Amino acid sequence: MNTFHEMGLNEQILQAIDGLGYTNPTPIQQQAIPQILSSEQDLIALAQTGTGKTASFGLPILEKLSVESRTVQAIILCPTRELCLQIAKDLESYSKHLGNVMIQAVYGGADALKQINGLKKNPQIVVGTPGRTLDLIKRGALKINHVDWVVLDEADEMLNMGFREDIDAILESTPEEKQTLLFSATMPKEVRRIASEYMHKPIEISMGKTNESSSDVDHHFYMVRANDRYLALKRLADINPNVYGIVFCRTRRETKEVADALIQDGYNADALHGDLSQAQRDMVMDKFRRKQLQLLVATDVAARGIDVTELTHVINYNLPDDPEVYVHRSGRTGRAGNKGISIIIAHSREGRKIKDLEKLIHKKIEKKNVPTGKEIVERRLFATIDKIESIDVNEEQIAPYMDTISQKLEWMDREELLRRFVYLEFSTFLDYYKNAKDLNVSESGREERESRRGSVRGFTRFHINIGEKHKLKAPNLIGLINEVTNKRDIEIGKIEILRNFSFFEADSEYEQLILDSFANEETEVQISTPSERRERRDDRGGDRRGGDRRRSGGGGKSYGGGSRSGGDRRSSGGERSGGRSKSGGGKSYGGGSRSGGSRSGGSSRFGGGGRRG
Repeated sequence: MNTFHEMGLNEQILQAIDGLGYTNPTPIQQQAIPQILSSEQDLIALAQTGTGKTASFGLPILEKLSVESRTVQAIILCPTRELCLQIAKDLESYSKHLGNVMIQAVYGGADALKQINGLKKNPQIVVGTPGRTLDLIKRGALKINHVDWVVLDEADEMLNMGFREDIDAILESTPEEKQTLLFSATMPKEVRRIASEYMHKPIEISMGKTNESSSDVDHHFYMVRANDRYLALKRLADINPNVYGIVFCRTRRETKEVADALIQDGYNADALHGDLSQAQRDMVMDKFRRKQLQLLVATDVAARGIDVTELTHVINYNLPDDPEVYVHRSGRTGRAGNKGISIIIAHSREGRKIKDLEKLIHKKIEKKNVPTGKEIVERRLFATIDKIESIDVNEEQIAPYMDTISQKLEWMDREELLRRFVYLEFSTFLDYYKNAKDLNVSESGREERESRRGSVRGFTRFHINIGEKHKLKAPNLIGLINEVTNKRDIEIGKIEILRNFSFFEADSEYEQLILDSFANEETEVQISTPSERRERRDDRGGDRRGGDRRRSGGGGKSYGGGSRSGGDRRSSGGERSGGRSKSGGGKSYGGGSRSGGSRSGGSSRFGGGGRRG
């Protein structure tokens, strides 16, 4: 069926569809709508997000709905508030010419009494998140014992978010005789369990292979050192002036840190995470939908249910632990017929993960090189030239100023004028990327290992002045690092506990944080030096140097018990990684206070391409 008009939908629904500009149904709509219209059999539909699933179940339910009946006939469950509101809005649009059709959205984070009052008006369709839906059922405000349809939209997402018990309880409240429609992008075991327990001989339709990525999405990965992830992210934003995408991070803290660094560096970015209030979340999403933000930095949980069809990029700042989550992330671009790119910023230890993802999505993830400074400047320059060529000049507005401008610039020839224009527009970029280093590493990680001779896989080796005699164990040490730094996601490498002191390796990205955090603690932490590694051999034989080691003078940096004078901390020239500057100048080891000097942030950026002017 090539058009909606061939599907047997009534004139009122077709009028609404035509008014929305819908012409040809998507592949999932071509299969699901006729199946639901012609049969009461349960249905499992596997398709990526953004393929038109709401119309796939919404249109046939509206077609078969009894408008005269004032009972809840359909219950639609979805994972997030945003998706709940989007589905309700879409159904209202589809039913605008049907007459007395009422749709009520119920979700957490909003006034339950208002939703209860809405249910008292007897809607025929209720769209809800599992938690609030179950709560209203238990209160007796929502009765679903006579529903004809139960829809589980984004079923895998709901189960990933921990709604299993809520969904079970809701489904057990529904009648035996009903049509259950399950829509999901992936089909993990838990979704299969729901299907086997609550569905009767379901028909299964699928758009391509299970977990297969959309054909409108290209997949790229960039291999960099772990410490250079943020620099790579900035270069990718710089090389794509019109980027409009989501940057996925693993934790709330990392989301905040990356977003704060981007904002400080002048990009149009903001964060979306679980610590935001609903009002703050709504404000960020409103800015993002109106394209006042170009980069939204988010956790997977916070980003679920975001329905924005024009995203150009999805950027995986970190790969998710669950490979199927990557399918959902990448499915947020390349929607509604648009093309999109899913990017992975990987380090050398993640080559195997990328191979596994290729098998999962049945698609090649192409290795790309992080652009050089020269490439970025050229791209931005030519993009600006193209913009100048295509600009539509309002002659009437500019005419009064042209004589004065011409007189002012008449001493310059065309070539000199162009030279000055280019330098004025791009001097900051040119200075910033002058002598910029190559961020690329091979999949073997050889460059990374060679760049950190004496360190392992991008880790810094630290000395800490407690050991076996202090009853130190590895879990205690990790807990101490977490507590003192107030950070739970620092990657810890090899731990070596000796009698009087110990060594541990930690992600070099957090080297300064660890040193600063322990600076005022009784426990002394410093970067391991060759002399301390020789001392390790002596410590194995007995208490040669004593448990409480206070070093003064000599090599290495010491931050225990005493003070540290940090000199003037600045980021000058080149690239600044993650909003972080290393401290220079002299290092003091005496007692007393600590003076830090001044710290000035990285380069301020300028207009265009995700930058704030």
